[in-house]
Amino acid sequence: MKQVTASGQTVKDAVQSAIQQLNTTEDQVNIEIIDEGKKGMFGIFGAKRAIVKVSIKEDPIDQAVTYLKEIATAFSEDVAITVKREGKQIYFDLSGHKIAMIIGKRGQTLNAIQHLVQVMINRISSEHFRIVIDAEGYRNRRRITLEQLAHRLADKAIKINKDVALEPMPSSERKIIHSALQDNQQVETCSDGTEPNRHVVIRAL
Repeated sequence: MKQVTASGQTVKDAVQSAIQQLNTTEDQVNIEIIDEGKKGMFGIFGAKRAIVKVSIKEDPIDQAVTYLKEIATAFSEDVAITVKREGKQIYFDLSGHKIAMIIGKRGQTLNAIQHLVQVMINRISSEHFRIVIDAEGYRNRRRITLEQLAHRLADKAIKINKDVALEPMPSSERKIIHSALQDNQQVETCSDGTEPNRHVVIRAL
């Protein structure tokens, strides 16, 4: 039972009745007052009971899982989702036979799905969550690839003494490039361009 309509002598009484039926607490429900009721003469004649509709608040993370499942099953019907929460950061890990389709070229599809779920959960929740969607360890493999690329292109920039521009990347991946080269005293990095074509430039010093 996730929603009940209850009545009482007052709105407060009606709400308490509904909460008891739902076996929850007032901070976990949404309350809609259908009729505020009326005391009537001497509290008896013409009295009208208050009526409220009370529903349990849905967990935004559960709603995000449902939304993500709907998107993922468009690619594959056997997708499994595991969820891990660390404070305001929520990790969703996808697995299944056709996971490569969900990842897409260089993670573009996975990044698009992550963006959709990020927008969705922060639209329905009063809290601000940061969403990370992974697929069978892809994010870690991609991080290693980008770090190797960063060092290789840094060496190239130093060798030819010219700026080297990388392909456009989402901000999370540009951050990996910046971090990988932050201790390299021979180069500096900056982001250039505008979304969705913003990219990292490696410059020899």
